[in-house]
Amino acid sequence: MTAAQLLVITKAPVPGRSKTRLSPPCTPEQAAAIAAASVGDTLDAVRAVPDVRRVVALDGPRGELDLDGLVVVPQVEGDLGTRLAAAFAAAMRPAALPTLLIGMDTPQVTPELLTDCLARLLDGGPGTAVLGPAPDGGWWSLGLHTAESAWVLPSVPMSRDDTCDHTREALAAAGLAVHDLPELTDVDHFAEAVAVAAQCPAGSRTRRVVDDVAASLVARG
Repeated sequence: MTAAQLLVITKAPVPGRSKTRLSPPCTPEQAAAIAAASVGDTLDAVRAVPDVRRVVALDGPRGELDLDGLVVVPQVEGDLGTRLAAAFAAAMRPAALPTLLIGMDTPQVTPELLTDCLARLLDGGPGTAVLGPAPDGGWWSLGLHTAESAWVLPSVPMSRDDTCDHTREALAAAGLAVHDLPELTDVDHFAEAVAVAAQCPAGSRTRRVVDDVAASLVARG
């Protein structure tokens, strides 16, 4: 019986709209290629987690994204906090399951790590949340038991070096006990893309695409 769900929030990998902080040094096309690879590897890891419902909150057209076997919900308009909260609400509306949200910025994530994160969420029970910090002060994952808990997110300042701290404080102020997950580096800038790609398997999309882009940038001087 399905006891939990994984929720991936992502933009469609369109040049000029996705991973724009990779440019420069990347071209918009190279940035979009890295984004597409990152989404693909992330979804592979999500698909490999057994006995969960899998949902993607998508901003933009499906295009060439492989979304087979996944429930797809559209993102709403608004700032990031609003879109995150609405994604939780959409995912949990037909199935009020404990939900772990991740982005597509951590393609080094493994099915084993996601399984462990979900177990921590389930073991904590109602009244708890799990939060995965990133070295830049943001966070890469958030697990909640109710959609209502996510509505603290629109008040949290996003994309800052204290976003994780503010998120933890907002969740605690809402009465939740917040448990930390392992820290993961997420991909915002090209140096992070290189570091993350090195943690991905040699045959992964992200490793291959980032290596190709890096070689192209070296050749370009």
